[in-house]
Amino acid sequence: MEPRIQYAKTTDGVSIAYCVAGSGIPFLHMGWPLSHTQLLWKNPVTRPWLEALAQRYQLVFYDGRGNGLSQRGLTSLTLDMLVLDMEAVIDRLSLDRFVLFAPFYQGQAAVQYCAENQGRASGLILWASYVSGEALDRTRVLTIAEEDWDFFLQLLAQMAIWLEPQQVRAYVDMLRQTVTQEDYVMATREILTFNIEPMLPQVRTPTLVMHPKDLATVKAEQSMRLASLIPGARLILLEGASGTVAGDIIEPTIQAIDEFVKEVVVGEASQEQSTVSGTFRTILFTDVEGSTALTQRLGDAKARDLLREHERIVREALRAHGGSELKTTGDGFMASFSSATKALECSIAMQRAFAAWNEAQAARPSTAPARGGQAGRAEEILVRVGLNAGEPIAEDDPDGRSDLFGTAVIEAARIAAAAKGGEILVSDVVRQLAKGKEFSFVDRGELDLKGFDEPVRLYEVRWREEM
Repeated sequence: MEPRIQYAKTTDGVSIAYCVAGSGIPFLHMGWPLSHTQLLWKNPVTRPWLEALAQRYQLVFYDGRGNGLSQRGLTSLTLDMLVLDMEAVIDRLSLDRFVLFAPFYQGQAAVQYCAENQGRASGLILWASYVSGEALDRTRVLTIAEEDWDFFLQLLAQMAIWLEPQQVRAYVDMLRQTVTQEDYVMATREILTFNIEPMLPQVRTPTLVMHPKDLATVKAEQSMRLASLIPGARLILLEGASGTVAGDIIEPTIQAIDEFVKEVVVGEASQEQSTVSGTFRTILFTDVEGSTALTQRLGDAKARDLLREHERIVREALRAHGGSELKTTGDGFMASFSSATKALECSIAMQRAFAAWNEAQAARPSTAPARGGQAGRAEEILVRVGLNAGEPIAEDDPDGRSDLFGTAVIEAARIAAAAKGGEILVSDVVRQLAKGKEFSFVDRGELDLKGFDEPVRLYEVRWREEM
C-alpha cells in the first residue's frame, strides 16, 4: 500500500510534500535531485529501495522545493532553503534522534543541519555527496538541459545502467513529471556554488559516507575527500555506477545501513540508559487472556488463586531479569527495563514458566468440581505479552510511586492487546534494538492499533524450546 502524501510548511512559506511508511527508528530520507514522492513509490525500479527501508524503519521521505509534489516555481535556491525544507518535516512530525539519509547535494544541507543542531540526529548517511559543487563539471550537462530538455531526460535515464531498455520510457515519463526545465536549470546553477568545507570539522554526528565507485556524475574521490574532513566518518565504496539505490546495489546498501544504525542508535540508547535514569525504556505489558470468563467459570475465590500464580510467575521473572514493576491491573502487569534484551529474555522466561505450570496442572488429577457443579478440569494461564521501546514521560504519583506515560507506553499496551494467549508481540524498534542477539522474530505485518493513525508493524517472538 502506497503511503499517504502529506504537507509541511517551511518558515519561508513553501509547501513540502512528504510521506511516512513503516515503524521503528525514524529514518529521514531527503529527496533525490529529481524526486517525486508518489511516483517513486509507483515505479518498479525505485519502489524496492523504499520498501526495504520501510520494512526496517519508520521511513519519512520528502520532495525538496521545486521537485515532485512540493511547491514548484523556484526563484532562488540556497543551502539555508534546503535546510528549511528538512526542518519543516522534522518539526511537523516532532522527530528526534532520527537517522538522516542525504543523497548528492542534499548531503551538503544535511551537513549544515548537523553542524548547527548538534545531537538532534543519531546518525548521518551521505550518499554520493561531495564537499564543493565547484569540483563537479556540469557545464556540458547544463547546456544540454537548457537546449534540449527531452534529450537531457533521455540521457539521464540511459545513464542509469540498472534500467532495462523497456523501462527507460517509463522512467523518462516519471522524470518529466518530477521537475520543470526552468526549476532544474536554476537549481543546478545555484547548487554548483555550494561549498561546505568550513562546516565539516564541526560535525559531531556519527557519519557514514557511501558511494558507488564507478559513478560518473560524482567521482568517488569527492566522497573520499568528504569522509576525510568529517571527524570519525567512515567510508564505504560500493560496486556499480548507479546514482540511485536500485537493482543489485540495494542489498549491500541496506546491509551497511543496518549495521551503521545498529551501532549508532542502539549504542546511543545503551549509553543513555546507563547515564540518564528513565530516558530510554523498554516497556512490557502482560494480560491474562479470558480473565473475565475465568472468574465466571471458577468463581471469585478460585479465579483469584489462579491470578496469584500469574502474579508470582511474572514477579519472579521481573526480579530475575532486572525489570521494574510499575503497576498491576488485576489480570496484568506494566513493567519497564533499561535493556530491550533483558525485556525480551524476561518475556520468554515468563511464557516458558507459564507453559511449564500449565503442563504440570494438566498432569494432575481433577479434584473439586468447578462452579455450577460441573466436573473440575485443569485451568491454563494463557498470557499475552507486548513490548515497545521509546522515551516515555516519567512521573511520581501522590504516594511517591514511579509511573511512565506517553505514546511509547500506550503503544506497548495496544501491542499486548493484539497478542493471543501465549504470544509475545513486539514493535519494530524492539526488534532493531535486539539485532545480533539470539532471538527469533516472525513478521506479523502491519496492524491497526487503536488510537494510532498509521498501521504499526509487529513481530512475534518465538520462545518455545524446540523452536
